[in-house]
Amino acid sequence: MSLKSALLAAVATVTLAGAALADGLIMIEDAYARSSGMNAKAGAAFMMIMNKGDADDRLIDARSDVAAKVELHTHKISDDGVAKMMHVEEGFAIPAGETHMLARGGDHVMFMGLKQSFEQGAMIPVTLVFEKAGEIEIEIPVDLERRDEDGMMHKKHSN
Repeated sequence: MSLKSALLAAVATVTLAGAALADGLIMIEDAYARSSGMNAKAGAAFMMIMNKGDADDRLIDARSDVAAKVELHTHKISDDGVAKMMHVEEGFAIPAGETHMLARGGDHVMFMGLKQSFEQGAMIPVTLVFEKAGEIEIEIPVDLERRDEDGMMHKKHSN
């Protein structure tokens, strides 16, 4: 990684560490996006979504101009043992007082029909739509080099 890429990623991480907030109840932290290569037609975004409120909420949609289509996806293991990605139309529940992880190998935001390549350090504008908290606009840094520590983060945990 070049010094410039490392610096951009660090600044983006520090900027997002303060988190995106919706009325102080929904917080988005540790967001990053990636694709499988410069000519990839699809990419994904991952993040921690924390519900600091007393009421359950739900991530019901995501939008971005970087792709022809943006959907909420998850992986399911079929009867033959093959992991398949699928659209989650109802979205992801974010229970009160809990954190829901969008992580590699699990729930994530899927970008299909990329209009531009995901370049290391670039920022991807995304609008997350919550059932109760409404819209949260965030800038997600592209990190093509990131490795999750245990391969797949835990999907949910209490705060």
